[in-house]
Amino acid sequence: MSLKAMIAAGVFALVATSAHAGYVFKGNDTGGIISWNPEVSLIYKEVAAEHCSRYNKVAFITSIHPNYGDYVAFVCAFPRGYDPVKARYYQSMPVLHSRD
Repeated sequence: MSLKAMIAAGVFALVATSAHAGYVFKGNDTGGIISWNPEVSLIYKEVAAEHCSRYNKVAFITSIHPNYGDYVAFVCAFPRGYDPVKARYYQSMPVLHSRD
């Protein structure tokens, strides 16, 4: 392999790996983790709340480690006073509209 081809492959590898920006997020219906970086310090509450709202739950932040390589951890739980059985019953009822 020529020297130019090796240099081009090396430059491509560096550019491809440095293009990864943002945050890494993993989660399910019980909670999740968000990789920490300075940008995440502004939006981690919104990311956790949006994820938990998919399951009709609220997010509770359990730990924040503000170091690269560490995570913001959260759990998803039903809000106080929420009854999933009643919620399912009321969601299955037809919506009544008034006549104008």
